[in-house]
Amino acid sequence: MQLRSFGSLRVSEVGLGCNNFGGRLDQEGTTRVVNGALDAGVNFFDTADIYGATKSEVFLGKALGNRRADVIIATKFGMPIDDTHVGASPDYVRAACEDSLRRLGTDYIDLYQLHYPDDTVPIADTLGALGELVAAGKVREIGCSNFNVAQLREAKVAVGDGPAFVSVQNQYSLLDRSPERDGVLDACDELGLSLLPFYPLANGLLTGKVRPGEPLPEGTRLALMAPERSAHWLSDEFQQRVADLLTYANDIDVPILSLAFSWLLSHPRVPSVIAGASSPEQIRANVAAITVLSDEQLKELERLSA
Repeated sequence: MQLRSFGSLRVSEVGLGCNNFGGRLDQEGTTRVVNGALDAGVNFFDTADIYGATKSEVFLGKALGNRRADVIIATKFGMPIDDTHVGASPDYVRAACEDSLRRLGTDYIDLYQLHYPDDTVPIADTLGALGELVAAGKVREIGCSNFNVAQLREAKVAVGDGPAFVSVQNQYSLLDRSPERDGVLDACDELGLSLLPFYPLANGLLTGKVRPGEPLPEGTRLALMAPERSAHWLSDEFQQRVADLLTYANDIDVPILSLAFSWLLSHPRVPSVIAGASSPEQIRANVAAITVLSDEQLKELERLSA
């Protein structure tokens, strides 16, 4: 497993998204997946306070145990846990961090991310509180998620002499290239940010398990998803694009999973591709999927996913 840098962090090219922990997976299942990830060379674990109704952080911390110092933990705050635990006010930033530290069973967070912009709070105030956490040694680096170009630029100006965001976590995949269209990828170049894609496998459409025109395999994320949400992913447009990508993957004898991961990692601003897993086998498959794509293959993927 190759490591890449952003900020002061060195992370594995494949990271583990921990949104299944506390939901689809209990503590025993979480520990199996975490152990499988560590055995496969994964050192980057991305969670959030809302995942698994706050259980994801607890389960991850217990699964890591005394190996905490060997990994990079990213977590997030800001989305509503309940009516009072939400937002990005300085007081809440400090309280949310303490809660995450307690749940994770650690005294520092490697990457602390604002999960969603809070328009009710000046970003300078939020950054000031995050800077205090960095100064206190409770957080190493800070990042954001779901930010647009204007918000990224505003944050860069507002930070002053304090710590700045080193990353933005937005949706990006062969089926959703919005960071290119909306300018976020260019803004990352401009502002020196790394882009951490979420939904890199488009909720399972790019794993090779979901075949257009065939019933959804039992137990997959899409099969378990509410119909109103799955309708977006199972639209005719996406089904056709997946079919085209599957045909190309077959033609060049490279699994679509490899195309999905390796295309993202071909972008210099992408240090790691974070994907969820519900079994050690899945995380091993994700790690094994990394390959170097030729310029010709990258050009064809650009065309097929345009």
